[in-house]
Amino acid sequence: MGRKKTDRNAFELKAERNETTEELTARYEKRLYDLQQLLEVARSLCSTLDYPTLIESILYTCMCQMRVLGAGIFVLDDFETEAYSLSNNYTGMDLDSQIDYTIPMASPLVDLLNEKEKVFTVRDLQRKLPDEKLDQIYSLKPSLIVPLFQKNRMNGILLLGERMDLGDGTSYSDYDIKQILNISSLASMAINNAALLERSSTDMMTRLKLKYFFFNQLTDRLDLAYAQGLPIGVIMFDIDHFKSFNDTHGHTCGDYVLTTVAKVIKNSIRSQDMASRYGGEEFTVMLPNTLKEDAMQVAERIRSNIENMEFNYEGQIVKVTISGGVSVFDKEENPVTSAKEFVIQADKALYVSKTSGRNRITFADKSIIDSDVKTEN
Repeated sequence: MGRKKTDRNAFELKAERNETTEELTARYEKRLYDLQQLLEVARSLCSTLDYPTLIESILYTCMCQMRVLGAGIFVLDDFETEAYSLSNNYTGMDLDSQIDYTIPMASPLVDLLNEKEKVFTVRDLQRKLPDEKLDQIYSLKPSLIVPLFQKNRMNGILLLGERMDLGDGTSYSDYDIKQILNISSLASMAINNAALLERSSTDMMTRLKLKYFFFNQLTDRLDLAYAQGLPIGVIMFDIDHFKSFNDTHGHTCGDYVLTTVAKVIKNSIRSQDMASRYGGEEFTVMLPNTLKEDAMQVAERIRSNIENMEFNYEGQIVKVTISGGVSVFDKEENPVTSAKEFVIQADKALYVSKTSGRNRITFADKSIIDSDVKTEN
């Protein structure tokens, strides 16, 4: 191995001697530029721990650096997942609705990709795994497949789409391969760090954010909303008569109701919104840049979706409803600056909903905000 490396270095040195001064200068200027770009990539990927933002940054970085028209990443995006999933982690690629874009960890493809410091083409996969269908890969027509490793564990599979021809062809040079391996190493570390934060800030049962993480994010968003004069909404929900589910059907039923309600809430809001399990059977939702009418509409949609949903627990239809309270920050009408006080406003409105018959949404107007209602939060 040492002899081969010495021979290669000698060959490269000889090649450099045969270059003109201008060619040598141009080559090293390009390498210096690429190193600077790599440093910028590292800074960019280390600047955020927000998982969706990070994935988007990785995709666009790879597209720019490798001159490809699309990119996607299969990731282990769940706590106890047994498969890599593409989910929404792609851009510039056409997906087939008939194909399941997941790759089981037990797949022979994963065994093959676990060869470190290597990249693969579709032809490589077809040659080494001739009996595997792999539609979830082949349908995307990737020009390169790059395993992402962190601490001897593959935590993602990066796919680069069609490569642009800028006059020097579409094939990848050895230098290009080194660059994408460097980028993939940085991306893998960033994904690992973001995943750790995601897991440590998420409720294991409902998969919603934890209360204290929610408060931290709400504080930042409230500061931003105040500085920019933008509205922001907060909703607090409480499952009606939740104790009866535990008393009548047992705690397993209560857990089923909690997780199902959480799923409905999460599926009823935008990607930029945030839902949390506030505690017990209470949930909160943060709605950035949202006016009163829109916040009330979101809350009512969630309430209605839950009321009209069949909760089928072990063959029994369980009736579930929720009550909600809504508050909206407005620099003129409601210039609340404390995240805790903001949530208390929504909780006061929730209290009105519960004492007015439940299964309804109440807005925290001035009379409610100024009331002496004592909440538990």
